[in-house]
Amino acid sequence: MNTDDWLADNRTSYDTVAVSYANQVRGALAGHQYLRAALEVFADCVRAGGGGPVADVGCGPGEVTAYLHGLDVDAFGIDLSPGMIDVARHEHPGLRFEVGSMTDLDLPAASVAGLLAWQSLIHIPDGDVPTVFAHFHRALRPGGPLQLLFHVGDGSELKTEGYGGHPMKLHVHRRRPERVASWLREAGFEVEAQWLLDPDEQFPQAIFFARSRS
Repeated sequence: MNTDDWLADNRTSYDTVAVSYANQVRGALAGHQYLRAALEVFADCVRAGGGGPVADVGCGPGEVTAYLHGLDVDAFGIDLSPGMIDVARHEHPGLRFEVGSMTDLDLPAASVAGLLAWQSLIHIPDGDVPTVFAHFHRALRPGGPLQLLFHVGDGSELKTEGYGGHPMKLHVHRRRPERVASWLREAGFEVEAQWLLDPDEQFPQAIFFARSRS
């Protein structure tokens, strides 16, 4: 499947579930202290670097974007799904959201002070991840922080239903942290820390803290 095909499937799938997904995740951060802590570390890094705009790439309905805004971070959201962006603008009318793809990130070079991608890389095939990380590196200021959240494991599965029982057609890719770290280093990032969440679960999650090298 070429890039246009799977991007179209991802876009249509999330357009279909946008409202149901927003209803499911609304306020969910309140119950996840480690995720909140990760965002607070990220916000501290942005402020320590002098502040500036921060891109939440794959923002969905904007919950994380809004949380960062509450931490005095000038965050804006980007998502492939116009349906998700419509929901984000409705839920968080004071914030900026725009349609875009991390595979062709429309941000000027060195234009953001930080970049975050939570559970959005999970839909990017392996062959396209280096391109995505190259876009992240180009858009970040030298020394700017990058934070990733992704599913840990091996292989991929086709998701055909989700979030209220609506039909979907997209792949969920699980990856080993060492592989993601290797891709990041090749793209010009220094991996500073990683957290493993729910290590005893069938599918743990990992949070990476990285920084763009000049």
